[in-house]
Amino acid sequence: MTDSPYVLEARGVTKIFGNHTALDAIDFGLRPGEVHALLGENGAGKSTLIKVLTGAYQPDVGGVFVDGAPVTLDNPLHAQTHGIGTVYQEVNLLPNRSVAENLYLGHQPTRFGLVDHKKMEAAAKTLLERYGLAIDPGSDLGSHSVAVQQIVAIARAVELSGKVLILDEPTASLDRNEVERLFEVIADLKQSGLAIIFITHFLDQVFAISDRVTVLRNGKLVDTRQLDSVSRTDVVRLMLGKDIAFSGATDLEPERPTTDVLLDFKSYGRKKSVHPFDLTIHKGEVIGVAGLLGSGRTEMARLMFGADPADQGTLTVAGKPTAIRNTTDAISRGFGFCPEDRKAEGIFGDLSVRENIIIALQGKLGWFRALNRDEQLEIAGKFGEAMDIRAASLDMPVKLLSGGNQQKVILSRWLATDPAFLILDEPTRGIDVGAHAEIVRTINRLRDDGMAMVVISSELDEVVAYSSRIVVMRDREMVAELRGKNINPGVIVQAIANSADEAQP
Repeated sequence: MTDSPYVLEARGVTKIFGNHTALDAIDFGLRPGEVHALLGENGAGKSTLIKVLTGAYQPDVGGVFVDGAPVTLDNPLHAQTHGIGTVYQEVNLLPNRSVAENLYLGHQPTRFGLVDHKKMEAAAKTLLERYGLAIDPGSDLGSHSVAVQQIVAIARAVELSGKVLILDEPTASLDRNEVERLFEVIADLKQSGLAIIFITHFLDQVFAISDRVTVLRNGKLVDTRQLDSVSRTDVVRLMLGKDIAFSGATDLEPERPTTDVLLDFKSYGRKKSVHPFDLTIHKGEVIGVAGLLGSGRTEMARLMFGADPADQGTLTVAGKPTAIRNTTDAISRGFGFCPEDRKAEGIFGDLSVRENIIIALQGKLGWFRALNRDEQLEIAGKFGEAMDIRAASLDMPVKLLSGGNQQKVILSRWLATDPAFLILDEPTRGIDVGAHAEIVRTINRLRDDGMAMVVISSELDEVVAYSSRIVVMRDREMVAELRGKNINPGVIVQAIANSADEAQP
């Protein structure tokens, strides 16, 4: 396999959107009969690279090669004619049509100009048996589990393409047994010579099924490695951009905050989202949350804020049993939440800066206590000055502000409600240096003022600097809680990679 020519290759591919370079001179090669993992955090360029390889995007510089020959892929359907098929996390098939119809949609066998259903279902039955599926090809696809639907989607993609299969987060919605079944299918396809690109956030799965791994970061190629020559720690360090000399764990007694307990989560979790966890949070304490993308960081934040209500465990707030059934409950208890995706879930783009800042406070007060314009301007002006929000006017649409100023607006929105507990999910991602420094200063000030916070960040040096404790998430489970001298990037990376035995003295 090592000497095999590439069946699919990107050479020096660059893709630019406006002022943003999504891919910067990327080289990527896929060999026949290999599973090649493609890894990277948000914004690394994985999705853009896949879209270039499947014809959804055209490269601005560089090119795509199939079997060593340059090709221009006009669209994903054109890519299929070159043998390239893709299966996404959300199965892109028709659940209200039969399994057989989904397998052969667009190329159904016909007889006298009509679809030959008998022949189609017989062919589907034979095809499904090759994938170990003993199901009725005439049954509706939607009547089967997500795992079965994934395998049907793979079977269709392989039949239509047959040379390259791209699997984009195929296991995200599967349980352990379903993942094992899917991996059996992937192993058989690999054995048959199919070339497979495997995109996932689960490192254990990468090492279970893949031969090589390519890591992207901020649109650049970090490295391509044989997986039998690297450890989980090596891969995590490549993804996070850390070249860390590990510090060993200490046996120091954990330092307990002297302030009062504000929140106490016991066996708190949600099925198929976050495994039950225990976490006590004190006033004036910043709990940092570390972990790779897809580890359960954001799911934990949404669970705490009631965006995805818990279905197991208990919560006490200031010593009182409390149920957070939705975000309204959370806000009424003094919770605030700045989401990771500020454009999709944070700002109200067409509303003004003023309206974006006061909207949570207005919701907390209720519409029978409507803030008049003067009150709104006073509140927005106060936080605009305190947070150094740079806007021509408080009445300009917030979508016209820079990313850093939008982030300050969202943070101001929650500070206006005078919260007791604030959740920040990647508060400094994708913003300029000045806004970054301002938000970090605000986190430190709020901590010193006694506010309890949970802050999720991929910037290990940053989260180490302001956290009282750090919890580490992996595979949607809290796997470590670090205190004292264990709060350092080396120990965090070890916990993420589950490789304490690899630590260097």
